Amino acid sequence: MQIFHTLTIKTDGHGLYDFTKKTSEWLMKKKVNNGILNLNILHTSASLTIQENADPDVLYDLKNFFDKLVPMDNKLYKHTTEGIDDMPAHIKSVLTNNQLTLSVKDGNILLGTWQGIYLFEHRLEPQIRIISHHFFGE
Repeated sequence: MQIFHTLTIKTDGHGLYDFTKKTSEWLMKKKVNNGILNLNILHTSASLTIQENADPDVLYDLKNFFDKLVPMDNKLYKHTTEGIDDMPAHIKSVLTNNQLTLSVKDGNILLGTWQGIYLFEHRLEPQIRIISHHFFGE
């Protein structure tokens, strides 16, 4: 069996957005059992990651680390069409993931105790992001 789903997430700008619950609820509604779930973000200035979901300081530190690693300074980049965050957002998305592949067992995504699935928004302004879900299994 193959099932497709599109998840739309409205962001408030730069940061990490947990969508684990929305994805898990979709799998429960579809009554899947075992298989593989591929998640793909359909954008080049945001990314996906699996990260700790217990202490918000981890997300804060990750955001700040990437801001220091890839500074928002238009003097450093040729591609600045959409503002100061334009090229840094593209670089950050290259350094992270545009897709994740996760195992599903007995209808549940196999994640560790403190793990969640996040959209990592690299743009400063609010965005509407689309994440494609493709489940393959039983």
